[in-house]
Amino acid sequence: MTDTGMPLPDLATDGGHPHDGPHGYASDKEAYLKRMRRIEGQVRGIARMIDEDVYCIDILTQVSAVTKALQAVSIGLVEDHLGHCVVDAARASEAEGAAKVKEAADAIGRLVRS
Repeated sequence: MTDTGMPLPDLATDGGHPHDGPHGYASDKEAYLKRMRRIEGQVRGIARMIDEDVYCIDILTQVSAVTKALQAVSIGLVEDHLGHCVVDAARASEAEGAAKVKEAADAIGRLVRS
């Protein structure tokens, strides 16, 4: 749930791809959640800085830190996806493997463009 009480979308069923079994990040789920809570706190801190009229460069420094933290999460998720989801699909069949590689390449492309 979000701070507003609204449920977060289930990306596995809401606009994402339904998947059977655990995801590649399952073994590190708690670590990812901890990192995301830390990032969420940093973003709230940036909003507070803006509200308090903090110097622009100081805010930009914090934005840069949050961006790098999100990039680190992204890299970890890509690595987990490749090492688990793509490898499992490739073991199942050449076609499934190729589809997962394409899916991963598309996701990496979106990350690079963002």
